[in-house]
Amino acid sequence: MDSPDKYENEEEPGQDQEERGSDELLASDELRLPEGASFLVRLHAVRAWLARRREEAKLAVGEAALQLQELTRMQEELPRLRRRELEQQARLLQQARAELENANGRLQAYDEAATLLEETVDHTAGQRVLIEYYLALSELIDRETEAAGSAAERERIINRSPRLQTLQEVLQRLERVSLPADDD
Repeated sequence: MDSPDKYENEEEPGQDQEERGSDELLASDELRLPEGASFLVRLHAVRAWLARRREEAKLAVGEAALQLQELTRMQEELPRLRRRELEQQARLLQQARAELENANGRLQAYDEAATLLEETVDHTAGQRVLIEYYLALSELIDRETEAAGSAAERERIINRSPRLQTLQEVLQRLERVSLPADDD
């Protein structure tokens, strides 16, 4: 006969799938939460979205690394190429290196944003968590773009940096889940 505590730590069937399903819904780029949504639901939506984006960034890093590895291997295996072909191969290799660098920058920015969120949760109580997180992200972006003289220059600085672009995306996601949905 089974002891009563045998099932104490086991999840109910389907519970893990339900949680994954709700995380997928909360991580959706199109998510708009109703005005009355709890700040905990909003916080969970930000965490789920960050987790999804980090996984996507990890995949992008892996794909870029594989592409670079393949191009490098091809370059070593190819017999003497004509000058034009060598230039084309060099351009492809440079592009692959840049893609890997950008993918790594995005992944690091998602990691940084997730760490900042958890630090904010640890040091802030209640409903102010998302507000403090938004302010911390904004301050981080502002510090790195403070040399910009105008809004257009600030935008150029952000657009040239995969890291800043990613942090800006996190900021926009935070705005999206923090503001009530419009009933257009």
